[in-house]
Amino acid sequence: MSLSLSDIDRLAKLAQLDLSEQQSADTLAKLNDIFALVEQMKAVDTRGVEPLAHPVAIWRDDLAMPLREDRVTEPNRRDDYQQPAPSVQDGLYLVPKVIE
Repeated sequence: MSLSLSDIDRLAKLAQLDLSEQQSADTLAKLNDIFALVEQMKAVDTRGVEPLAHPVAIWRDDLAMPLREDRVTEPNRRDDYQQPAPSVQDGLYLVPKVIE
């Protein structure tokens, strides 16, 4: 996949960016380089390769990634935090509607 200058102009308009012609050309080159790299990575045959839990595990077999115990370490202070709020219902902050 490669982009054209018209694609860059469209993306810049959507992002509300004002790019000069030089900036557009530079952005085009950089994005096309990224897409080319992705295509190279997609071309690599990864069948039979087991996913790693940690990237260093390929070099160190003794690397263990223990998970911490899933337990509560902080007290529930929701009521304290919601006390100064102007409006709360069922533990949720109520805010005014901003979309008409």
